[in-house]
Amino acid sequence: MKTTQFNINQIVRSNVLGLKPYSSARDEYVSDGSEMIFLDANENPFENGVNRYPDPLQRNLKQVLAEQKGTTVKNMLLGNGSDEVLDLIFRAFCEPKVDTIITLPPTYGMYKVLANINNIKEKEVLLTNDFEPDVDKILSAVTSTTKIIFLCSPNNPTGNSFSEEKMIRILENFGGLVVIDEAYIDFSDQKSWIQQINTYPNLVVTQTLSKAYGLAGIRLGICYASEEIITILNKIKPPYNVNELTQQKALERVTNQAQVQKEVSKILEERTILFNELTQISFVEEVYHSDTNFILAKVDDANTRYDQLLKEGIVIRNRSTQPLCENTLRFTVGTAEENKKLIKILKTL
Repeated sequence: MKTTQFNINQIVRSNVLGLKPYSSARDEYVSDGSEMIFLDANENPFENGVNRYPDPLQRNLKQVLAEQKGTTVKNMLLGNGSDEVLDLIFRAFCEPKVDTIITLPPTYGMYKVLANINNIKEKEVLLTNDFEPDVDKILSAVTSTTKIIFLCSPNNPTGNSFSEEKMIRILENFGGLVVIDEAYIDFSDQKSWIQQINTYPNLVVTQTLSKAYGLAGIRLGICYASEEIITILNKIKPPYNVNELTQQKALERVTNQAQVQKEVSKILEERTILFNELTQISFVEEVYHSDTNFILAKVDDANTRYDQLLKEGIVIRNRSTQPLCENTLRFTVGTAEENKKLIKILKTL
């Protein structure tokens, strides 16, 4: 039972609430597969596979994803990467120079960037020392202008999933949007929160095809939320924000679940090997549990170790500038050969 009443009309920007979205040619006529002569959108008529505008609502791709995720097309929005999805959420619900958001560092840096771009004040409530949300401090930081709380779970750069109980407390006691970023959910044993969007009307879940699906280059992000929230976001999204090639490649990949799961399983196997090997490296002080395709490790001197690996042709991420992450390095799980080379070099340093 929710303890805080959620009213979407009270948190959406007034100008967006009254906005009439642009209606494109492909909105007004939706093909049923019949052989038609299209003279409605001022396109080049010579067929080359991409001379026509793409489906603005990505219906075929959404249908497959909806069936796989146990939800409906009406509960989905696709974007040009998760970054566009997150930006649309800011633009729909946060009034520039007025509203605020809450983030939980160390976390994904794009929340701060988007807040700055949209002229929204960001309040930071640090995670606890074991990288969990401090719920009491989060709720204490909420004011009448707080519109969104961002929860990255599994979290980047720490790699852990947040406590379900803590996340439920936030959902039930905050009257704004709670965005749960699940970019790494496919590498975790935790269940996705997608199945809870009908339970919590203020819940927004974002996922991506960039990680487990190996499609970072095509830029495809997904938002799952109530039909009310999706309707608002569809009002302001660009009419053709997901191009035809992206839709085709994404559809090809998501319908090949066997290959995706094979790759995920291999990454998980390699993650275990890499985790165990890192614990044996002399200058590694702590290796943190991971529900993702990367591992965060605390070392004696992150700057030195980063430079040493770079000279050996291996690029990792130095996360030492992040709160609670002093002298930490983030290792993405590579192929078996890449991981072996990494470990071999680490043992020589």
